[in-house]
Amino acid sequence: MRAKTTIEWTEATWNPVTGCDKVSPGCAHCYAETFAERFRGVPGHPYEQGFDLKMWPDRLDGPLHWRRPRTIFVNSMSDLFHEGIPESYVYQVFDVMNAAQRHIFQILTKRHERLAAMAPRLPWTSNIWIGVSIENRRFVHRAEYLRKVPAAVRFISAEPLLGPLENLDLTGVDWLIAGGESGPRHRPVDAEWIRHLRDRCREARVAFFFKQWGGLHPRSGGRTLDGREWSERPTPDLTRLIAAT
Repeated sequence: MRAKTTIEWTEATWNPVTGCDKVSPGCAHCYAETFAERFRGVPGHPYEQGFDLKMWPDRLDGPLHWRRPRTIFVNSMSDLFHEGIPESYVYQVFDVMNAAQRHIFQILTKRHERLAAMAPRLPWTSNIWIGVSIENRRFVHRAEYLRKVPAAVRFISAEPLLGPLENLDLTGVDWLIAGGESGPRHRPVDAEWIRHLRDRCREARVAFFFKQWGGLHPRSGGRTLDGREWSERPTPDLTRLIAAT
């Protein structure tokens, strides 16, 4: 767990699991994999196993020791709904989030089907936000699965944005994060793709956060869109939780 992070839309990261596998084009140049694989084979290093999936039970209680409320990105180095993570372990992660309600926890997944299957059995306290990644039009259906989850905040990460999302339905979505890809093999983002999402969010009254243009480095192109930075945050809809109880 890190007390600080450079990810603009959160404040801290907590990784009770590390490692993952590629499931869609947005994973092609995964920053987490690139970082972890640098340390494969280094004895005693947290990433001695590289980006292979690994549970870290000793990290589970980390947020319970942070007294100041924080917004925490869960598994920035993995995916909580990875098929290799036992359901019992996912429940343990939720138990900690339920117990640490002074924090806001943000979960982001590309495993939309497993998320939707498990969601009815999970305790969605109001401090747990859930999101899915949607990088191009082939994966806009992930939003349909997201809508099935009775979380206080549902969000979409359109990063790295690899194409237009003209058919994305924002019904039931509270927040959209958009951004280009960074790194030496970054794929360029079209400004009109970003503007379209911003305008759709304004029409649908969905909070819009523009993270970056991308480039060789994460901040190469800055994050200004049409003369301003877009850093809107969602307002939790607690009526969903009331209806689900």
